[in-house]
Amino acid sequence: MTTFDAFPSMSALYPDPLWVQAVDHIAREIAEGRLPPGSRLPPERELCADLNISRVTLRKALQKLVEDGVLRSSHGRGWFVAAGPQKDWPNSLESFTETAERMGLEASSRILRAEVAPATIDEAEELAIAPGTALFHLERVRMLSSAPIAIDDSRVPASMIPDASSIDFTRASLYEQLAGAGLDLARAESTIEARPADPYLALHLGIEPGSPILAMRQVVADAGDRPIFSSLIRYAGDRYRLRTSFSRTHPHSGITA
Repeated sequence: MTTFDAFPSMSALYPDPLWVQAVDHIAREIAEGRLPPGSRLPPERELCADLNISRVTLRKALQKLVEDGVLRSSHGRGWFVAAGPQKDWPNSLESFTETAERMGLEASSRILRAEVAPATIDEAEELAIAPGTALFHLERVRMLSSAPIAIDDSRVPASMIPDASSIDFTRASLYEQLAGAGLDLARAESTIEARPADPYLALHLGIEPGSPILAMRQVVADAGDRPIFSSLIRYAGDRYRLRTSFSRTHPHSGITA
């Protein structure tokens, strides 16, 4: 956990109020990278002792940083550095890793599940395979610069990704592994809906239960429309947004009076 030992105590001799000084110091720690996105601040009692200010003064500073979008609070869990500006979904089909690289961020994952299991009837129908076919299940907390952004639960026929259990998916891209196996990831059918976060999602995304999430169910296929893999990706609602474009098609009109 990050400490504020290097911080000078707040002083009434400075022209700014103590709470403003605290805001400036915490914001500077964040700007200089000592408090990375998604990290939790020390407990309030430690902050008060480190900064030599009262809890009332500290709370005022923290609330100001929340209003500025620098921090976010989680009831019962403390204060966290905000993940930064919302990130857009691209209009083109690209992996989470590719999106991160395009935005100049570092993608990483925490593995929740990585195992082979037989396909259920629903999974088999979705992927156009026989029930009972071996599926590689990969569930990860997807992170951008160490901040949790989404939980990605993907399923791919085990035959399409040999030796999947030996791949380090904390850094490896599923898209790259499939492309390296000679598969053409050409298109995806996606449905997106808003949901409240259940306790499981809230725990792994660092949000409150009931907070809004965006759930995207996706089936990625090759150029011949053969399904390659399916994913259920649940994004923290305050950290991602959908960006798309629409065009209007005008029907041909006949002769009118």
